[in-house]
Amino acid sequence: MLEVAFDLVSCHPFRGQTENHMAARKSKASGAAKQAPETKVPSPKPISLEDQSLYVNREQSLLEFQQRVLEEAEDESNPLLERVKFLSILGSNLDEFFMVRVAGLKNQVDAGIHDPGPDGMSPAKALDAIRERVKRLIIDGHTCRRKLFASLDRQGIRVLNYAELTQAQREYAERYFRETIYPVLTPLAYDPGRPFPHISNLSLNLSALIRDHKNEDHFARLKVPDSLPQLLPLQPVTRPNGRPLSFVWLEQVIQANLHHLFPGMQVAESHPFHVTRDADTAIQELEAGDLLETVEEGVRQRRFGAVVRLTVSSEMPDSLLDILRQNLELEDADIYRVDGPLALARLRSLGSLDRPDLKDAPFVTANPAKPIEDEDIFALIRRGDVMLHHPFDSFQPVIDFLKIAARDPNVLAIKMTLYRVGKNAPVVEALLDAMERGKQVAVLVELKARFDEESNIEWARALEREGVHVVYGLVGLKIHGKVALVVRREGDIIRRYVHMSTGNYNAVTANLYTDLGLFTSDPDIGADASDLFNYLTGYSAKSDYKKLLVAPINLRKRLVSLIQREIANAQAGKPARIILKVNAFVDAPLIKLLYQASQAGVQIDLIARGICCLRPGIPGVSDNIRVRSIVGRFLEHTRIFYFENGGDEELYLGSADMMPRNINRRVEVLFPIEKPSFVRHLREKVLSVYLADNVKARVMNADGSYTRVVRAKSEKPINSQAILLDRRKGRH
Repeated sequence: MLEVAFDLVSCHPFRGQTENHMAARKSKASGAAKQAPETKVPSPKPISLEDQSLYVNREQSLLEFQQRVLEEAEDESNPLLERVKFLSILGSNLDEFFMVRVAGLKNQVDAGIHDPGPDGMSPAKALDAIRERVKRLIIDGHTCRRKLFASLDRQGIRVLNYAELTQAQREYAERYFRETIYPVLTPLAYDPGRPFPHISNLSLNLSALIRDHKNEDHFARLKVPDSLPQLLPLQPVTRPNGRPLSFVWLEQVIQANLHHLFPGMQVAESHPFHVTRDADTAIQELEAGDLLETVEEGVRQRRFGAVVRLTVSSEMPDSLLDILRQNLELEDADIYRVDGPLALARLRSLGSLDRPDLKDAPFVTANPAKPIEDEDIFALIRRGDVMLHHPFDSFQPVIDFLKIAARDPNVLAIKMTLYRVGKNAPVVEALLDAMERGKQVAVLVELKARFDEESNIEWARALEREGVHVVYGLVGLKIHGKVALVVRREGDIIRRYVHMSTGNYNAVTANLYTDLGLFTSDPDIGADASDLFNYLTGYSAKSDYKKLLVAPINLRKRLVSLIQREIANAQAGKPARIILKVNAFVDAPLIKLLYQASQAGVQIDLIARGICCLRPGIPGVSDNIRVRSIVGRFLEHTRIFYFENGGDEELYLGSADMMPRNINRRVEVLFPIEKPSFVRHLREKVLSVYLADNVKARVMNADGSYTRVVRAKSEKPINSQAILLDRRKGRH
């Protein structure tokens, strides 16, 4: 792995660029003062920051991100099965995009809402633009799939069509059908006596045309069981003697054996189809007597949401398609024809293959929070703040922190927020253990964590059964902040230990997402954490915090003041620099403020993984703003807010993205990094690396498109995630 020494000038135009920019501006002003102009040149018409052309449509920006995911699947420098993984991620991302974003736009159109967003695009026009972009993504995605399948074949992994099976493979598939698939299937007829069956969300189905002895045609629907392997491995399952490992799509095995389901009838034809429904269930919190029950009902109703997309095979005849169109109440614009297997998300099953030669090399995480000698984790934190950078640093210290707190007789209480913890949650197990040992335990479980509601409901019930104080959120607000508070008696004093993070308390995703966390016993932050939990569990109306930035209370106001301070510094000739690393940048008022900062000469870098509605590089507006996105092995999830502040740097980490919902309608927490060595590390060894990346980085153009960074032949490759991963052994 490449190890590079980064600094603010050689790595990227940080302070060096700012000083050069200021010097040039002063020189230009000085020259202008010496030479009076011979003729008056009219001043250019000022650009209104309300101009719709200054903003990128949110949905189009999100689809640009899906394009970058597809590019990783196409990138031959990635291991083969990792490329397959990225293609499956594209499929699942598009599913969610339709369930949430497209569904929301369609609901606006149905409600007669035609007001455009900051970009000037109405919901109806946005839907038209989405369709054209998604069609291209689907075509390119299946072109990529065919190339990947050819490469897999050369590696002895064959994904076959049923017609390509050998006689032995076909006999195995037919036997598997009789013994395993057939008992699970339930064919549903559609005729005057039987209504059209319900088609569940994200289900893969077969539409069949059945012909009786009178030569009359009938329609039947058959759901492809999602409880069975979607790619059926054919014998031999292993690869003895170098023989290839072969798979066939489950729906093709069912299609080939449909006659067993309709004895005495002729199966004239059958074709697969895939349904996506509106899954953004609205929760009427103000009318809900019990939020938990309301969310449970919302989860049950999700599968009954309106259909927003129908994907069918390119061979499906219009006669069958018309039946689906009419009964699912679809317009032509909602239908997508696909030349190949439906639902690319199903490719994720190939990731479980035991082929390490076709995957990213495994790694061992570092543990910078390991106590020395007989020291416990509380003594370690008392000595000074501890910062973790996942997945390069282990998530185990977070689990240990809670487990030790649960067993420690001096610990009086544990309070924490839970957003996405997953199915097997050691964090929740530690909380249950703490309750059993007589600790006061309070947990804020966010039931509205999209698509994780069922898991969160299950854990909420388990915690309640053990007597844990469980709060399900606030009316109208989603709790997204990541905070854990441990209250401990130490002699005659009570000390508070706090863990805060940019990511969820999920031990699985901690190995897949990049996140930053901090352990601290800072009294002010401890007091803020107590006030935060009082706000979440009680009726606290506290409107200020000593160090934490909490949405929707003081986060926006403080961010605005931090940016305005950089503007004032730039105007005073002081170093002025802003670096924001977030998942998404959508909030129009903050975009407008950054435009003003750019106009004042503030140097700004945005590292936005997904959506960015700001347009960089517009003369007179965003000349000093650069935007880049990094899509790599790990999902970029860290949120970092850096302000140069004339040399007295200020840096925050936290859970918030720059979106109206995060700042206005969620409980988010940003926390300061005050230890100078940590600030220096994040600036020089993290942010600088991301800004220097010339392997996985894409740079945003003013039109909203992205271009991969072009590396000069003499330039060494800099893969930010690979460098951070390589440093894990010696960083601490």
